[in-house]
Amino acid sequence: MINLFSRQLFSSDEEEGDFIPMISEDESEQALNQTDLPDTLPILPLRNMVLFPGVAMPVSIGRNKSLRLVREAYQKNTIIAVFTQKDAKTEDPEKEHLVPVGIVSRIIRVLEMPDNSTTIILQAIKRCVLDELTLTEPYLKGRIQIREDILPETEDRQYEALIQAIKDLSVKIIKNSSGNIPQEAIFAIRNIEKPFALVNFICANFAFKIQDKLALLQTDNFKDRCYKLLDIMNKESQLLELKVSIQSKAREDINQQQREYFLQQQIKTIQDELGGSAQDQDIKELKSKARNKKWSADTLKVFKKEVQKLERMNPQSPDYSTQMNYLQTLLDLPWNEYSKDNFNLNRAKRVLNKDHFGMDKVKERILEHLAVLKLKGDMKSPIICLYGPPGVGKTSLGKSVAESLGRKYLRISLGGLHDEAEIRGHRRTYIGAMPGRIIKSLIKAGTSNPVFILDEIDKLSRDAQGDPSSALLEVLDPEQNSTFHDNFIDIDFDLSKVLFIATANTLSTIPQPLLDRMELIEVSGYLTEEKVEIAYRHLLPKELENHGLKAGQLILNKTTLRHIIEKYTRESGVRELNKKIAAVFRKVAHKLASDESLTQIEIKPENLKDYLGNPLYIKDKYEGNDYAGIVTGLAWTSVGGEVLYVESSLSKSKSGGKLSLTGNLGEVMKESAILALEYIKAHANDLDISPELFENYNVHIHVPEGAIPKDGPSAGVTMVCSLASSYTQRKIRKQLAMTGEITLRGKVLAVGGIKEKILAAKRFGIKEIILPEENRKDIDDIQPVYIKGLSFHYVRDIREVLQLALLKEKVSKAQQFK
Repeated sequence: MINLFSRQLFSSDEEEGDFIPMISEDESEQALNQTDLPDTLPILPLRNMVLFPGVAMPVSIGRNKSLRLVREAYQKNTIIAVFTQKDAKTEDPEKEHLVPVGIVSRIIRVLEMPDNSTTIILQAIKRCVLDELTLTEPYLKGRIQIREDILPETEDRQYEALIQAIKDLSVKIIKNSSGNIPQEAIFAIRNIEKPFALVNFICANFAFKIQDKLALLQTDNFKDRCYKLLDIMNKESQLLELKVSIQSKAREDINQQQREYFLQQQIKTIQDELGGSAQDQDIKELKSKARNKKWSADTLKVFKKEVQKLERMNPQSPDYSTQMNYLQTLLDLPWNEYSKDNFNLNRAKRVLNKDHFGMDKVKERILEHLAVLKLKGDMKSPIICLYGPPGVGKTSLGKSVAESLGRKYLRISLGGLHDEAEIRGHRRTYIGAMPGRIIKSLIKAGTSNPVFILDEIDKLSRDAQGDPSSALLEVLDPEQNSTFHDNFIDIDFDLSKVLFIATANTLSTIPQPLLDRMELIEVSGYLTEEKVEIAYRHLLPKELENHGLKAGQLILNKTTLRHIIEKYTRESGVRELNKKIAAVFRKVAHKLASDESLTQIEIKPENLKDYLGNPLYIKDKYEGNDYAGIVTGLAWTSVGGEVLYVESSLSKSKSGGKLSLTGNLGEVMKESAILALEYIKAHANDLDISPELFENYNVHIHVPEGAIPKDGPSAGVTMVCSLASSYTQRKIRKQLAMTGEITLRGKVLAVGGIKEKILAAKRFGIKEIILPEENRKDIDDIQPVYIKGLSFHYVRDIREVLQLALLKEKVSKAQQFK
């Protein structure tokens, strides 16, 4: 008798197909008895499926060995043994790869499918055990023994109850399977009378785990097998019930959400009819917060007026959210709320010295401000502008100032800012209006006296949206910022207690009215000695921590640091130096991580090339004074001081003396050259220069390098000396450099960037420097240790410069003009 089944699919080379009919126990015995059972049987391994006696099922064949076995067995009507593999991934299984208990089966039919695959119908007959494999090629063969089931006694009431429980539970599982098992299977189960056939039918058709099915197949005692099956079915039933419960609960949650939505809509309708809503709760909360604010009577009056306006608004109006945002901003602002300043001057000095090396003027100014606050108790905070080259620590100084004062630290970057509303805010008439950055930052700080860094103030721009630098005029004016007006809050706010610190790289791009409102403090570039100390005290410990290294693992002394500074960086600050140190640390970390036997690495100047490559810069050297007309000048650039050579030469001319200028010079430098030539012509007698030279010789002034733009008045005295040397053919004093601006009458005027220029002079090995008298004060501000080995000559007139620079000795005849 054949009973229908549920559909169940497996994925493997040998797959179970779409139907599993049952055959009776008598038919299984008859099929086994009709064929003589040989000593050895062909072995068909299956990947992930289990057969049970009395079941006929389709199997898809994929392996070449299996295909050959199937075709030969089908042609010869041979009984085969089917065993399940322990691991489905095994391609060529041996005995140890097969489950010990299998099924003796007969191939009923071989079907060649349209997709060129082969499917067979297997009739499972009896359980068997594999004794040994006798052959592995061309397919597996082995000795087997039939394994009989131990059946219970016929008059066992417990056994009957067990079978009935299995039947009832199977029906329950089918009903809860959500269509995974066809409901027709219930009819089939109820009509199976023999327990053996019922159990095999359930084992074959229900989606149990492969390991559970194998455990059932290997159980000899049929009653024990039934108990195991009942246990597996109970777990499956509980899992299905839980699944059904979860699905039911999910549907209930959805229904509950829909119910709550409708109730909320009804509540809203009732509240609208009664004139009350969530708006009342918002207004009540705003008034509650307002009781704790320390604002003036005028501010409180405005707040109450705006709250009344909110009360009259419809919550669905677009203006409602803007009005609510405005009132929330008023409440969040720190009106008259100040943090307590720390007036311990010794502590403040320690904090400033710990975080920054040098910067004596800036530190002194902060300590002065603290001292006045301590004595007076109240004063308007100054507006400080720190200007200097990149990487000298202007921005980071703000954090140290905030820490020393015990105030909150705020920073906004003004680089590229072009919209005035970023400073003053937007008017509330616009959708999405919000306050400016000043007000938003104060809300974030929570106090009205933070340290506020206005970074890159020299990089403000302007366009059709307005001029942000003009909007900053009110912010940075101590006489006006006590009543700062933001367009969004539309109420004056006191910024006089805020300590504003602006930073800039150059003052030339800052509008003059803005400059007048700030106290300018120059943060000049660092000398080599200062860079070494900064790197040793600050940069090395920071990078050690950043790269997970310990102090004992790396030895990097000051001599090596000096080599890094001189040969791999050229800057006024230490930003590039920090990058080079980080690059060294990365290499060291890689070596220590790769070789655990390494415990310490020492970096010396001679092996820096292994970490940073070839030196980027060769230390500059003084070129000597063998030629007339070559003078060493000192110049300031955005990356620090530089030595500037000014060269001049004479050449015969038939059309009168002309002046030629090359070297990519700016207008100011060209004017200095013309001025220098006119001064030489006017004082030719003093220098023993024949007037005929000016008429018969052209003069050419060149400033290397030609690709680099150069401008500024600092080369005035240098050009005079160069021309005087060319016309007189007198040598220039060795190892001498100079800087200064000249007037038509020969007066020497002061110039800037003295500290950077001295640094460049030391780098070139210069021993003597000529400076304007007015720059003497700049030298007094530099610590003596940094100018050791240099001699300074302070001059007021160009004649003093010529007297110092020009030697009596003339260049050789070979170098003179003809």
